[in-house]
Amino acid sequence: MSALTDPPSESFRISMLLSDTRYRSYTFQFIALLCLIAAVAFLARNLMNNLEAAGLNISYSFLNSASGYDINQRPIAYDSQSTHLRAAIVGILNTLIVAVLACVTATFLGVAAGVLRLSNNWIVARLMAIYVEAFRNIPVLIWILIIFSILTMSLPAPNAFRGDDATSSMLFRAFAFTNRGIYTPLPIMGPGGWLVAGVFVASLIGIWLFRKWATKKLFDEGRMIATFWPSVALFFIPALIAFFVLGMPITLDYPALKGFNFQGGLQIRGSLIALWLALSVYTGAFIAENVRAGIQAVSVGQSEAAASLGLRPRRIMNLVVLPQALRVIIPPLVSQYLNITKNSSLAIAVGYMDITGTLGGITLNQTGRAIECVLLLMAFYLVISLSISTVMNLYNNAIKLRER
Repeated sequence: MSALTDPPSESFRISMLLSDTRYRSYTFQFIALLCLIAAVAFLARNLMNNLEAAGLNISYSFLNSASGYDINQRPIAYDSQSTHLRAAIVGILNTLIVAVLACVTATFLGVAAGVLRLSNNWIVARLMAIYVEAFRNIPVLIWILIIFSILTMSLPAPNAFRGDDATSSMLFRAFAFTNRGIYTPLPIMGPGGWLVAGVFVASLIGIWLFRKWATKKLFDEGRMIATFWPSVALFFIPALIAFFVLGMPITLDYPALKGFNFQGGLQIRGSLIALWLALSVYTGAFIAENVRAGIQAVSVGQSEAAASLGLRPRRIMNLVVLPQALRVIIPPLVSQYLNITKNSSLAIAVGYMDITGTLGGITLNQTGRAIECVLLLMAFYLVISLSISTVMNLYNNAIKLRER
């Protein structure tokens, strides 16, 4: 019966690519893609012809030659006889270190400032407004230079710790704050040390899963489960048990003044601290505005309904307002993380050797391979930016509100 009532299916014809609305958009998109490929191919061929006419050729063999320069902040082993590729890897790691530190710190600072700016306390709200307006309206480079100058001028030189009471002058006899940076104890991993570290990472995952389970119980059954003390116990107890059971495999190398400088331990240079703090407070001001906008986008009736159920203001903010505000906060937050990563290229202003200072600076000047170095820099920042966008978009899809 249906075969008699259904219209006969029309066979596909080439002319339908333009006449039929079902295929026309795909046809135009395919033509546009072909034009784009042809334009890129023309520009690339033109570039190669011009380089060949100028006697230049694209080659990355220089990456295997000795760099011939030192890097002050080295997260991995490196010396002046290492290759340019090794120097680039050190620069990449330095960039990632400051970017991750600044993203985490800026997020905490921005969320706190954004929430406090809506506080009923007039003084607190005005102080947060002053912070936001002051830091986001002054270029980040100026803040980098200001913080670096404060660190180098206000902190004492290492020789100030010289004498019989040198160790007592250090904070907790383990931390030294100098104009060359901060010296802290360095963990030394013995046999089984990485197993303890793995237990600690597993504890962090367990805390996240436990709190997620507690939140699900609250939303599904209305049961409020205490999460603070169980989280504290999971944070410390499993790692401590593994530490003592395995015979304390992790020891600390303490910094000690030898000669004109501290030896041993871990040195966090003032350039890294200045760049980290400047990027954090500068971007935190923008994140604070994003958080404030997200909170104000949530209907006041949501807070009033939660208060009528007896929830305290802190619980209302954590369980009702912020989860709904995330759909407004996350998209601009992605842009701020990208800005932190790209603004880290200002590190050369204070002598912090990131990827721009190594590959795009000294290596480029020594080898004269400007095109190759710039292309590698572009590829690095593009990959990092796309990775951040992908991760944050996945998180945004996971926490966005869904209609029932």
